Amino acid sequence: MPRASERRSAASQRHADTIRFVLFEARPAGLTFVQLVRSSELTPSQACAGLACLRDIIAERSWPPLIWTKKDGYRFCTDTDELQAYALVIVREKLTEIRRFITAVVGPHAALQPKGRWIRHLNTQLGSVESTLDIIADYINA
Repeated sequence: MPRASERRSAASQRHADTIRFVLFEARPAGLTFVQLVRSSELTPSQACAGLACLRDIIAERSWPPLIWTKKDGYRFCTDTDELQAYALVIVREKLTEIRRFITAVVGPHAALQPKGRWIRHLNTQLGSVESTLDIIADYINA
């Protein structure tokens, strides 16, 4: 099955173009999600699809990254310090998600099926992901 970025629809690409245009018009300021929806005249669902597609397009074309902050909302960013701070927030968020998944789902599953090969493999791989994200978060703090 193709990746989401390879099967994006023409509609989501149009929404991405609309969002990109609106964000360029707002530069250097950012837009909250509500402002983005109003300015683009898209529905919230269309704006979400457009944002996802825009992130894929940005990666393909090496455009400046699109970030979201509580203070400024969505905006394009080229400041390395801001990008590092944004990356740290995302890494910590994913680390928390992985830890909760391990303790709330994988751990109890492993207790129910202690000799299960698949669950042991999953636990090992997720432990590796957890430790890698932890190292990244600690490295950024240094």
